[in-house]
Amino acid sequence: MRAVGVALILAAATVLPASAQRTHVSAMPDDVLKGQLGKGEELETRLDGDLNGDGEIDTIAIGRDGGDDTRKLRVFLGYAGETDMGHDPGGVLVLDPYPVGGPAELSLNKGVLLIKDLTGGTSATASTYRYRWDPAAKKMRLIGIDAKYYSRTNAHGWSSVSWNLLTGDYVEESAELRGKGENASYGPTVSKRKKQPSGPIWMEDTPSPEQLVMPND
Repeated sequence: MRAVGVALILAAATVLPASAQRTHVSAMPDDVLKGQLGKGEELETRLDGDLNGDGEIDTIAIGRDGGDDTRKLRVFLGYAGETDMGHDPGGVLVLDPYPVGGPAELSLNKGVLLIKDLTGGTSATASTYRYRWDPAAKKMRLIGIDAKYYSRTNAHGWSSVSWNLLTGDYVEESAELRGKGENASYGPTVSKRKKQPSGPIWMEDTPSPEQLVMPND
């Protein structure tokens, strides 16, 4: 089902006949984008760019509802047909509802969507997600995820996980906090490497970074 359709035609159309020049879809206007967010959600941040290599402008947006403690990233893929144009839903990622220090960072490089997010409180989780559009499945595929759990006040040790889903490389690292106050320091880093192959994991099924880095909590 089309999320946003003919309403964007006028914004992208030219005075030339369709047969003379192909018309491309414009970036989704803010008011249209806000209409695609959930009830009560406010726009936290957005990114516009060509995610799937078809030459159309796609939009990635994060909406947050502080009252309902929900926060979601949504992907909208631009399309331009002979009779209409707009943006189709391309995937949804549920994020931790408590960002620290500002909105998540979104970037796009050679078709890879990169999401950097810092969430929690004095004990926080720094997460990095990597996705690529899968044209056969028509879904956003997780290709990498990194997470680090640590104390922003140096109150405890830290642990991290880095998983490359394309190669199966899985790296766990950790360090214990030694001492207190001015004498506090981190011990040597303990690193474990293994292969953890995986079939395709789609954006909607992305594992929680907290569960990866704190599996026993």
